[in-house]
Amino acid sequence: MAIEIKIPSPGESITQVQLAKWLVADGEVVEKDQEIVEIDSDKASFPLTSPEDGRLKIIAREGETIAVGAIIATIEANNGQTNQSKIQEPVTSPVHPSPNPHDHLHASPLARKILEEKNVNALDITNAFPGKKITRRDIESFINRKKAGPSPIAYTGTRDADRKNMTTLRLKLAERLVSVKNQTAMLTTFNEINMQAALKIKEKYSESFKERFGVGIGLMSIFTKAVTIALKEFPQVNSMIDGAELVTPRYVDIGIAVSAPKGLVVPVLRNTEIMSIAEIELKIKELATKARDNKISIDDMKGGTFTITNGGVFGSMMSTPILNPPQSAILGMHKIQERPIALNGQVVIAPMMYVALSYDHRVIDGRESVSFLVKVKELIEDPVKMLTEGLDPIRLLLDL
Repeated sequence: MAIEIKIPSPGESITQVQLAKWLVADGEVVEKDQEIVEIDSDKASFPLTSPEDGRLKIIAREGETIAVGAIIATIEANNGQTNQSKIQEPVTSPVHPSPNPHDHLHASPLARKILEEKNVNALDITNAFPGKKITRRDIESFINRKKAGPSPIAYTGTRDADRKNMTTLRLKLAERLVSVKNQTAMLTTFNEINMQAALKIKEKYSESFKERFGVGIGLMSIFTKAVTIALKEFPQVNSMIDGAELVTPRYVDIGIAVSAPKGLVVPVLRNTEIMSIAEIELKIKELATKARDNKISIDDMKGGTFTITNGGVFGSMMSTPILNPPQSAILGMHKIQERPIALNGQVVIAPMMYVALSYDHRVIDGRESVSFLVKVKELIEDPVKMLTEGLDPIRLLLDL
């Protein structure tokens, strides 16, 4: 019996997607829940899995634009038979077979065969995917991560050039970036932050923080907390234009720009105004992992009232981040660099970071943008103020 594989709806308003890549070959035997194809929409990339064990028959080609609901393949079900009978190698020693190093591995028969063919250590695979039944896709992913792959472009001294279709996600991103430049009055203001206090927090508390919450302390979570407090003080920076109306949410949803295999994606942390730094850190880790593995969903990226992007992870010292519409502002973090600064009348060496706030001048005035960035700077340089929503703790103590 043939089971149809159809394109599911990735979200509202999306009627077409692009078939990015088949992960298995036509006619190949696949397993239930094995990822078989990658799909690109204009907002995210996502995989489709096989609904049953069986043999795949491909209908749609890679790079093809396909309507939601269209059939792209069928699965000829195995009628309860496993793949093991198709791939099991003959037993060469019927009386006393040699022990197999993969005997105790929780893996499918097909995965075991690939492990042996590729000479992959079973213990390494188990450590990489703890507690999970290993599939062929897991092994291929493991092998690809291990490879220090060469440049995909071969430079041979010729005048040739490679051409390929842009992904739907990349095309949509290009369209949105151009529209931002044409439809907003974008300006950027800069400042610098002494990161000494934040780095001391990481150094002193990371180990105990990880023991309690299972994740380390990252600068992104500290910045997210500081930005959230500053947005509550300057709600105009958290606002956006909707037609002839100015919308100012009574909540803060922070988008975190993440570099994914198919391009930049911005998953959203919702209601950061009620989240602790530990909750923020755990959510960032979850979303970053999903982005890296192309598992980000449309729901993960819906909304957002403000965005943070960190070019510093790539070594950027300074940049002008571009707005993420319909939001009115975005904060750019950069590389921490030790520099001489004047502190209390003395020249000292300090770990400094340039920060940039790009904003839509139609919504946010210069005073608000500069004051907002100064508030973020004050909170990062004196993190204790985050406990008092940015107010001076001593003034609170004195009821001033």
